[in-house]
Amino acid sequence: MKSDKKTNSFPAWVVAVGTSISGIHLAFAQSYPNKPVRVVTGDTGGSNDILARLIAPGISARLGQQLVIDNRGGGVLPGGIVAKAPSDGHTLLLYSSILWLLPLMRDNVPYNPLSDLAPVTLLGSSPNVLVVHASLPVNSVRELIALAKARPGELNYSSGPMGSPPHLAAELFKTMAGVNMVQIAYKGGGPALIALVGGQVQLMFPSPQAVNEHIKSGRLRALAVTSAQPSALLPGLPTMAASGLPGYEMKSSYAMLAPARTPSTVIKRLNRDISQTLNAPDVKERLLGVGVEAAASTPEALTKLMKSEMAVLGKVIRDANIRSE
Repeated sequence: MKSDKKTNSFPAWVVAVGTSISGIHLAFAQSYPNKPVRVVTGDTGGSNDILARLIAPGISARLGQQLVIDNRGGGVLPGGIVAKAPSDGHTLLLYSSILWLLPLMRDNVPYNPLSDLAPVTLLGSSPNVLVVHASLPVNSVRELIALAKARPGELNYSSGPMGSPPHLAAELFKTMAGVNMVQIAYKGGGPALIALVGGQVQLMFPSPQAVNEHIKSGRLRALAVTSAQPSALLPGLPTMAASGLPGYEMKSSYAMLAPARTPSTVIKRLNRDISQTLNAPDVKERLLGVGVEAAASTPEALTKLMKSEMAVLGKVIRDANIRSE
């Protein structure tokens, strides 16, 4: 008697093809990398470049291939190059979070950070610090907010170029605190800091390394660090969130990414070797020396971070009509 019950088995040729593809992926993963790995990054001597050169030896030793640092300047060029590169894991991108924020501030960006690039791992982050000129009569974030509300439009803050981390940190502060302050934009962080030290503006959100000496000398007063957790770069300084602005967080994140459609086996290999490099005590110490707190992540966690920052800062960018040069 014949049975009408259907079977869920696949034809032999389907099984053979699936097995063949799996074998190809496995062989590819076992042979990767089979030549030097190019790491596309920003300007020579910039923060992205310094980070790349500090972690390259450890990653190279684990991969068994040389990492070649390819400096391609700032802006959208590095992301565009890697988005169009072969998806074989031999071309990577090391860049800060401006990579996924630039499309929110510019037209005609030649890549989509979420669909044209494959996250590998977070590398670390650098917070900003809220500092005020010593003459400003405030000693806490709460006192600064109260003063800004009492004197709307009278307090000035300095920043580097439009869309730079100090600029975004200040605009996020304005939004969350509900205060009206005026931006004084400079071509770079150096001139912006000089204006603050000279008393031409009242406050700024620079990197810790830029202002540590001025804080120690008493010319500037540090009120809070912008990261969600206290920072080893500024021991003892409270966070913005703990100082009157719950939920406030602003930092420059650094990440390693690959072209979209890079095999998952290659992503896993890179994630493992880069994470092991970042967790080495000597690497952590060297990164801290240049203002980066090392922190590896899964590809999924990096994707979540990118989407979160694009959502939160995207609103700030739209509301303030921030356009990057």
